[in-house]
Amino acid sequence: MAITTKATKPKIVALAGGVGGAKLAAGLQAALPPGSLTVIVNTGDDFEHWGLNICPDLDTVLYNLADMHNPEMGWGRRDERWTVLDEVERFGGENWFRIGDRDLALHLRRTEWLRMGLSLTEVIDRLRRMLGIPSTILPMCNEPVRTLVHTEEGDLPFQHYFVRRRCEPALIDLSFVGADSATLSPEVRKALQSADLIVFCPSNPYVSIDPILSVPGLRGMVRQSSAPRIAVSPIVGGQALKGPAAKMMRELGEVSSPLTVVDHLGDVLDGFVLDRADAVLADAVILHALVTGTVMTDLPSKERLAQEVLAFGATLRQSSIPAD
Repeated sequence: MAITTKATKPKIVALAGGVGGAKLAAGLQAALPPGSLTVIVNTGDDFEHWGLNICPDLDTVLYNLADMHNPEMGWGRRDERWTVLDEVERFGGENWFRIGDRDLALHLRRTEWLRMGLSLTEVIDRLRRMLGIPSTILPMCNEPVRTLVHTEEGDLPFQHYFVRRRCEPALIDLSFVGADSATLSPEVRKALQSADLIVFCPSNPYVSIDPILSVPGLRGMVRQSSAPRIAVSPIVGGQALKGPAAKMMRELGEVSSPLTVVDHLGDVLDGFVLDRADAVLADAVILHALVTGTVMTDLPSKERLAQEVLAFGATLRQSSIPAD
């Protein structure tokens, strides 16, 4: 089965969190026929703020796939205004988490719908349809799972570690509170069962991918899938292009390298994509490897990388088909 052009309609599943994940998801959407892509998104970053349900990774994917994101930051809304945030600060409220006026409208509606009894999956599907997004976007689960960061200064909820403290405290370990009680939604189960290719976007393996895989049954479904499973490295030349992945690796006693990502996720992967800056490591990858440019700066570069990932997946699929 070819999965490299818009002439066919394959079923591609991407696991994503953070800006890097949203970028590749946007590239995949651009490279595929409408309706071919399903993005399963990390919700371990979710939290409550100003009495509202905030879903940072889900919203980053929503805004990127709707082409409404702030291109400089990668998150938040383009042409945002900050009137409400300024007034909250004026009245002594917390302003460390920057919520713009247009972003606030989405948080208000999501919180309202959740309080009416809709599941998070239903809410996100309603939002993506209203934003004109042809791809399916699924939270990793409907139950609350919260990433707790264990640091040398004590335990911190993820957004307090990531945004309020700017990842300054040294990391000791991570917990995904509530994961044991989470369940696979029918939508996530169906997407994984029918996938022609599973792509791990260039997201932080510890705080974006691990929470997704912590949902009971999800890792097993990915491991047992007959579809090729490919990860794109979030580490380029020893550094993370966005976020604290490289810092976390060092503090956990690991080398900041694509090979660390391979070691971390290798049991659920068939192939791995490295940047040209790390080409010398390709022979050390224990999986099928593709070396290409992985830095995404605009939609053409996102779509180009997506096309190469899709072509790589097609190659792996062909190599797994027994000869007659």
